[in-house]
Amino acid sequence: MTPPVTIPLRPGATPSGPGRDGRDVRWEAHRTKRRRQLVEAALKAIRKHGAGVGMDEIAASAGTSKTVLYRHLGDRAGLYRAVVTAVDERILEEFTAAEAVVGERDTVERIAAMVRAYLSMVEKDPEIYRFVMTRPLETTQGEDDHPDPVHQITDRIAGRLTQALREHLVATGREDAAVLAPVWGTGIVGLVQSAAEHWLSSRRTEDSPLTPDAVTDAVVSLIRPALTEGRR
Repeated sequence: MTPPVTIPLRPGATPSGPGRDGRDVRWEAHRTKRRRQLVEAALKAIRKHGAGVGMDEIAASAGTSKTVLYRHLGDRAGLYRAVVTAVDERILEEFTAAEAVVGERDTVERIAAMVRAYLSMVEKDPEIYRFVMTRPLETTQGEDDHPDPVHQITDRIAGRLTQALREHLVATGREDAAVLAPVWGTGIVGLVQSAAEHWLSSRRTEDSPLTPDAVTDAVVSLIRPALTEGRR
């Protein structure tokens, strides 16, 4: 059974400050809770109906009306951003857990653990992955007040990879190559995304599709030489 995506409180976190009474705080807490419930219902609807799920189906999953959805999440683009935020938090939680198991002994294995965690999530929730990657046109403009949600996810993942790569290069006496860490981190994200999309497509047509471990091994086999070069 697919583990539930944890809905972060950050997007609707209760603000604090002077001039706010108890009723304001309670109302904000209610809105945060209701928003979380609606996003959870949206995730269930996406799993059931696929990435092309409609607002009517999401409202039915939540046991409410589209009017309530719009009130708490805005339009479809607002719903999309809320779902992406939840998925973003889940990915980073999975990365942290995967890294904790491996530890900091082997950077290649740390990266492999993150890649494997990402692909495992794609395998468990393919429709949610498709929903996130097939974003509404309204969310692709990259406005200052609403930056591209997918870019926010990939930037955070690339940041985690970049940190691991930079630490590895410095620790192995390759400080001069540490400047390449952001390039490699971003490149790995693109590689894994492309591999994941190809993998999902092939799973529909192949009798014996590759496992997340097999795809991870294929990706890491391209990365390992660059990271172990200084040890030879």
